[in-house]
Amino acid sequence: MRKEEKTRRTYERIMAAAMEEFGTKSYDNASITTLCNENQISKGLVYHNFKNKDELYLKCVEECFNEMTEYFKNQEYKADGIQESLQNLFHMRQQFFREHPCCCNLFFYTVVQPPEHLRRKIHALRQKYDDFFINCFRELLQQTEMRDGITEAAAMEYFMIFLEMFNGYFQSRSCEKEDIHALAEYHEENLSKILDIMLYGVAKKNRGERTEK
Repeated sequence: MRKEEKTRRTYERIMAAAMEEFGTKSYDNASITTLCNENQISKGLVYHNFKNKDELYLKCVEECFNEMTEYFKNQEYKADGIQESLQNLFHMRQQFFREHPCCCNLFFYTVVQPPEHLRRKIHALRQKYDDFFINCFRELLQQTEMRDGITEAAAMEYFMIFLEMFNGYFQSRSCEKEDIHALAEYHEENLSKILDIMLYGVAKKNRGERTEK
């Protein structure tokens, strides 16, 4: 076996083991020692390819977000209306998580329990993924008749605020729910519902209610 091929296979073996380790545990609970012991990989090989735990973890996060983004780009989600299109987007994401459970865990751990010292680097690594969803929402808005006085820029700003607040809410809930699977399921179930409320409001306007004061 050529040296280049052996090096590539070693790297892929380490990454597969790391995805399993970080994809089933939080950053704090994951361990390079455990990774090595359970996969018969020497620590020397790991540290020959990666400087430390942080670098290995961030590489897993990067692969996770890249794989998610490429998966979504190859799927069709657009429907007749913005509500159905957004539901298709979230169903598409749920399908990806069912097919890639380790990526599901990594994704939600980076959302609700990110290592504080790596928060900025994680944010940078998920930028392409975030941009994809932001662009999807922008395209859907351009095909939607908005209320008088609501601009596309204002709607996009509101959407970004909504996402930040929603993820912040689940960060606080992560302390209550130790099971990341239950938290992920709860997150996905409620995200589309709350986004629907964001789009259409919560109160039913009475027939005689005045629209202007």
